Amino acid sequence: MHLKTDYNFHDPGQRYFRAYRPGDDFYEALIEAHRDLDDEQSERLNARLILLLCNHIGDLRVLREALDAAREDL
Repeated sequence: MHLKTDYNFHDPGQRYFRAYRPGDDFYEALIEAHRDLDDEQSERLNARLILLLCNHIGDLRVLREALDAAREDL
């Protein structure tokens, strides 16, 4: 498995009028999850989310690719 960097947001069984909509829905949910949190709580939420998603992916090669991609141009 390799890191997917192409558009990959989807909601199984759901049809959208515009292709970007699932990504917008996720962004909206992410912003909502941060609502009413202070900076420390927001950072903790992000850290927990990262760890949960990394555990879900599970493939260390993919996770290393993601880390390298995230650090590019910083």
